[in-house]
Amino acid sequence: MTVYYRDDSVEVTSAQLRVDAAAYPISQLEYVWHKKTSMTSRGAARRLVRWLIVTALTLPGVLLALCLIGLPFIQVDGELHVGVLILGVVAGVVLAIALAPLLEVPLTVLDRINDRGVAQHELWAQVVGEQVLLLRTHDGLRFGQIYRALQRAVEETG
Repeated sequence: MTVYYRDDSVEVTSAQLRVDAAAYPISQLEYVWHKKTSMTSRGAARRLVRWLIVTALTLPGVLLALCLIGLPFIQVDGELHVGVLILGVVAGVVLAIALAPLLEVPLTVLDRINDRGVAQHELWAQVVGEQVLLLRTHDGLRFGQIYRALQRAVEETG
């Protein structure tokens, strides 16, 4: 028996597909297909969080750039001082370096949201003449791995 995919709730082998407590022999899967459904409320929440994170990460950089662009126009006692410009640029660079480690958490969350996606993926099969929903998930990467594993298992028994 060959194992094509295995995680906590799904196992695809050359003999069967197990999803949670349900098991389907590969030989009984007459036709397998997938659907990508429209965005759900959970997907909409992910999209909103993605937008908020991107905005929160972008806004400080834009504000810093605007401040640095405006520094040459700051005049002290009617004269332009190069020292003020250099001090502002150095302060901006030091601030950016100091805050860089704080970017790890929101970037990790953004990466997970992009991996999982906002659409819902469904895996369907015709089992002994009846259409059965085998799996439903938001995780696009995991869904692709399961679907490909199931394809390989069906091809081997076919």
